[in-house]
Amino acid sequence: MRSLAARLVLVLVVLALSVSLAAAQDRSSRTLFEFLFGSQNEQSQPAPQPAPQPQPQAPRPAPAPAPSPAPSVQPATQTADKAETAQRVAVFGDSLGVDLARALERLYSDNRDIRILDEAVGSSGFVRDDFFDWNAAIGREIAADSFDVAVIAIGINDRQALGGAEALSDRWREAYRARIDGFLSALNDAGKGIVWIELPPMQQPSYGAAMAQISSIHKAAVAAARGEWVETYERYLGEDGRYSADGPDLNGNIATMRKGDGIHFSAQGADKLAFYVDRALAAGSGGTRVSLSGSTVEVADLLAGTDAAGMIRPPYQGLEQMRLVEMASIIQDLGAAAQRAGDLIVAGAQTAGTQSFALTDMLDPPPGRIDAFGALPRVIENPRGR
Repeated sequence: MRSLAARLVLVLVVLALSVSLAAAQDRSSRTLFEFLFGSQNEQSQPAPQPAPQPQPQAPRPAPAPAPSPAPSVQPATQTADKAETAQRVAVFGDSLGVDLARALERLYSDNRDIRILDEAVGSSGFVRDDFFDWNAAIGREIAADSFDVAVIAIGINDRQALGGAEALSDRWREAYRARIDGFLSALNDAGKGIVWIELPPMQQPSYGAAMAQISSIHKAAVAAARGEWVETYERYLGEDGRYSADGPDLNGNIATMRKGDGIHFSAQGADKLAFYVDRALAAGSGGTRVSLSGSTVEVADLLAGTDAAGMIRPPYQGLEQMRLVEMASIIQDLGAAAQRAGDLIVAGAQTAGTQSFALTDMLDPPPGRIDAFGALPRVIENPRGR
């Protein structure tokens, strides 16, 4: 028994020594990092987290709709309350007329005596009456007596075939002129004022040449109807005589006069055009002038009450009337036949003619002058014999 117990004790001692030696070897092979933080095998695995219980969720509110962009608010231009007797100026035409109407509204915003009516229709013209018939439209406006003066800016959409005729052909010109004449005749018959805007230069050369031809038809028709013609072509050319998007504004500063399409006016360009239209409105008012301040005054007659009151004089010199030059007491049309200016030209009377004389008479000096060689001396008789 004792020997068996001794063997068991010996076996236990050997096992204990082997375990301690293995642990010592394991500790000796560990790095400093493993000694400080433990080896990967010794790191305890985190206990698995219990699966989260599904929580009842409240229904999500519907997403708010995206805010719609606020409509662009145009600044009020006609700030002054218009008088009941204000002159009603209606702007007819295409998209050029749209820009002009806005500029006129800005110009007359503080004028109680002038009301601007925007009657322009974009993409319209005198050719495509199936899209918009201007002759029928002007008849309706006249019947409604909605305006006093018509300002017309139109033509940029008219380079199209008309009634089967090719644009700008002879047959086309005849048909186109007939429509313009009908439009102007309706205005004249109704006693409405007429102010027509010349088409400006265009950036594209061939298109600009076509617009110049169309504008010449307009000008001839307006002259026959005795309307006011507002020139724009030369006023919007560059210094080199070609198209230019820039030019002097009303203050003389160089500004952008045209939009990027090379056709329409910019806001500053339209404001400049509105200034010329204002002068044309004054010229077409006969003997009165409607000023920007809104007052209507008679044009002063500086010859009233004088001996020259009956002298023939031109009417009020407004925009685009005949350019006149004063020459020695008379007003002479440029390009007209020269006239003598020795006497006043009295209305209803024949012009006094001058006596004819031989040019050789001017070669003979009068007697008594120092260069009158060979002339007989003048004898001065003395009645007293002295």
